Amino acid sequence: MHDHLIRATAPGIRAFAAVTTNLVEEARRRHDCFPVATAALGRTMTGALLMAANLKTAENLTIRISGNGPLGEIVADASPDGSVRGYVRNPFVDLPLKNGKLAVGQAVGSGHIYVTRFAGLKQPFTGSAALVSGEIAEDLTHYLTVSEQTPSSVALGVLIAPDTTTLAAGGFFIQALPGAEEDALIKLEDNLRHISPVSQMVHNGQDAKGILETVFYGLPTTVYDTLNVKFNCQCSRERVQGMLVSLGADEIKAMAAEGQAEVCCHFCNEKYQFDSRELTNILEQFATN
Repeated sequence: MHDHLIRATAPGIRAFAAVTTNLVEEARRRHDCFPVATAALGRTMTGALLMAANLKTAENLTIRISGNGPLGEIVADASPDGSVRGYVRNPFVDLPLKNGKLAVGQAVGSGHIYVTRFAGLKQPFTGSAALVSGEIAEDLTHYLTVSEQTPSSVALGVLIAPDTTTLAAGGFFIQALPGAEEDALIKLEDNLRHISPVSQMVHNGQDAKGILETVFYGLPTTVYDTLNVKFNCQCSRERVQGMLVSLGADEIKAMAAEGQAEVCCHFCNEKYQFDSRELTNILEQFATN
């Protein structure tokens, strides 16, 4: 199944659901993550995509999980066009299972979640909340309630195969709008108590529309267009070269003396190498300016 996201509404309620198996697997492959790191990063990227789907075209969003567990910081950037990228500071964390499940909460630890919204030329806004479990979905739900005062429910899941690849991943994000009907909210809450874990739904073959139909079972529902989502980093050789220029002539001169420089992108782990000739050419930019 290709990765995709879909939006739907019921009386006074809006929801987004996504299948993200392939992009989580690409992140796992790029960062060589161990299973618990794949699960934590995959949940964070999926959550960022779901929240970014509610933004305007020129906006984007960053989720940063800052816990004191062995994973360290987890960061995901997402845009409303369906692009997402992310990294985990320590991808090689290996912990024993907890009650038969990956110990994501233990790997994340206690700390804070930060959500930054970038709205074009406006000043970015960052909200924060304490982590309540380190399981990511519960932390996002708590953040939306405390920091943005929006009654919400977030579910995220990543299922890992025995060979450590990503078997299934996805999530959903539900918000109650002002004036939501009480009967609709009661029905929704009852549905949420009885549905399967979202990763299991994806593994069983349900697409994003099927997930939302399960969430909104028994409610009149309107489903909107499907959006393709993917792992997509904005880094490029040109951007990295611009970053090198910003380091200053002395720093670049020292790199040229060593014969080469290698720059690695945090978000996608792509490595960019510059030899002494290229570094000398960059130095010449300072001489002509």
